Amino acid sequence: MIIKEIWFDTQYIYGRDEDGREYRQSLLWYPRLKKATDEERAQYVFGYDGIHWRNLDEDISFESFAYEDAEPSAMQRFFLTHNEINVAEFARSMGINPTLLRNYINGFKKPSQEREKEIMNHIHKIGAEMMAFS
Repeated sequence: MIIKEIWFDTQYIYGRDEDGREYRQSLLWYPRLKKATDEERAQYVFGYDGIHWRNLDEDISFESFAYEDAEPSAMQRFFLTHNEINVAEFARSMGINPTLLRNYINGFKKPSQEREKEIMNHIHKIGAEMMAFS
């Protein structure tokens, strides 16, 4: 697949391929693009296998537009939108490897349903503990 056209809204980057099919990806995967101005987003080039924004130091492969996980899971969304959470310390507090949790968050590895539920339960537990202070 080769993307021939792209456009944005506040939450997504959209692409249209050579056959006219449309795709979208969450901008949560690309924080520099999410924060970029329209002018910065417009300064891209199409390469052999993707799109490059030199001034933003950002690349998106054509292939990624067809990924099944174009939308982050609830667990991924939590961490991608809460940069104030120390992922390494969160992982240690629940007894999992911090690198593994980062891989889950960034989509490099997919947690089992049981593991994702465990992570979400830990998020809720910490949230409840924080609410107890109010």
